[in-house]
Amino acid sequence: MNIFTFAPFGYEGALVNVEADLRKGIPAVDIVGLSDGAVKETRERIRAAIRNSGFEFPEKRVLVSLSPADLKKEGGTMDLAVAAAIAASGEKEKFMDADVLVLGEIELSGRTRAVRAASSALHAAQKAGIRHALVPNANLSEAKSACANGMKIAGADSLAKAVRALKSGEGFKEAEPIDERSGGIAFSGSPGENGIDGTELPKKLVRAIEIVVAGKHSLLAVGKPGFGKSLAIRELVPAIAPDLTAEEAQSTLRIHSIAGLVNPKNPLPITPPFRMPHQTAMLEGMCGGGQNCRPGEVSLAHNGFLFLDEAMEFRSAALQMLRIPLESGAITLSRAGRSTVYPAKFQLLLAANPCPCGNFGSKSRLCLCSEKSIQQYWRKLGLSVADRIAVTCAIGENGETERVSVAEIRERVKSAFEIQRKRGAYNQNLSPQELLHHFKADKDAEETIASYAEEKSVSARRAASVKKVALTIANMEGRETVTREDILEAASYSKSFQAQCLEEEQEWTEKKR
Repeated sequence: MNIFTFAPFGYEGALVNVEADLRKGIPAVDIVGLSDGAVKETRERIRAAIRNSGFEFPEKRVLVSLSPADLKKEGGTMDLAVAAAIAASGEKEKFMDADVLVLGEIELSGRTRAVRAASSALHAAQKAGIRHALVPNANLSEAKSACANGMKIAGADSLAKAVRALKSGEGFKEAEPIDERSGGIAFSGSPGENGIDGTELPKKLVRAIEIVVAGKHSLLAVGKPGFGKSLAIRELVPAIAPDLTAEEAQSTLRIHSIAGLVNPKNPLPITPPFRMPHQTAMLEGMCGGGQNCRPGEVSLAHNGFLFLDEAMEFRSAALQMLRIPLESGAITLSRAGRSTVYPAKFQLLLAANPCPCGNFGSKSRLCLCSEKSIQQYWRKLGLSVADRIAVTCAIGENGETERVSVAEIRERVKSAFEIQRKRGAYNQNLSPQELLHHFKADKDAEETIASYAEEKSVSARRAASVKKVALTIANMEGRETVTREDILEAASYSKSFQAQCLEEEQEWTEKKR
């Protein structure tokens, strides 16, 4: 039997082969293979655990080898594997003839404890051709949810049961394949269960959020404090976002497992993640890092939403960092000569005041901000990030409000998702070639987008963004052909918040007359 364990590092990590050899000499345990202090402390934990589990600890010199030797091993993830290797080398009874992945930390009593990155370990084992895995009972549900087809999983709540399973091979059951959730678009919870249902919110913002969720776009909501920006985004977005597919849930589970955020009872996530970091978040907390390259907020929001409330209060470096994952859907972290790539396909949601005091453009309140302070305030976001935000929604003082109907919005979002999932790509993620192939517009729409690009002198990225948003608007109505009205609505969300507020004021004045 060959015993393997796992050394977590970033999204991938590496398998570690554990070997134990008994030889004559003064009784002691030597661990070789570039292990850190925590791994070396394993010797004392394992000695007590083996004896407390009813086994005899070998009265010989024990040499434990962790290979590859040039890979640094850290933490207590390898406890159970090392203990099993020592027990196997000291037992006369034969163990099962197979390569086995063994994960788990051990208490002095011999009981096992859950570990992080179990999903990554199983994927690495499956890729290496290992078909058996032994994990703590606390990781068993996660292992079954994350396991690829063909893997046999066994759980153990103690070292004694782990050794028994490795001897007999009993308890290893093939993980059942995860079915694609009904193959359709599903939502968690009924519309009435959401606290936002029936609430009065700015009509323009509700429509913008609806479009953003339906097409996987990014959003910037600008308006005075107290107008409901944060409430609408925080409550409405999760209420109308469809459940994840099985494939999306798998990658999300893997990242959350590395971060230690898995729910043991329901490990496989159903709803898209919704991350809302505080304004004091550091650069490393946003993009990830640390000794083992843990995931940051952009990766924890993979297949979900990253909401930055009071966005301009975040550090400029933290905001500027967003432009690469927004474009590529991934982020590369490098530490000590090693690098890892985390997936980071998230929807960026920003809520901000129009100026530091929040009263810029208001007729009822005095704005105390200088022109220079307003420019510095918005310079934090930067043109490169702003140009990647598809929908900008400005909420003026005279905007209309409406009572939110979650059920009606879900129907429109569902129509858009059905078309996009059938196509195989969400609108925001369409490449230039895919957009050229899937963007179908009537003659009036083609003329409108051409004149818009010429008159406004917009960049190629901005023109493509308008097309994607227009395609989403059409998909929400069950259409795949874009009309002139779709283009005009999409273009209205591409204007600056100052221009949107001015247009809203003019419309309100005309209605008043």
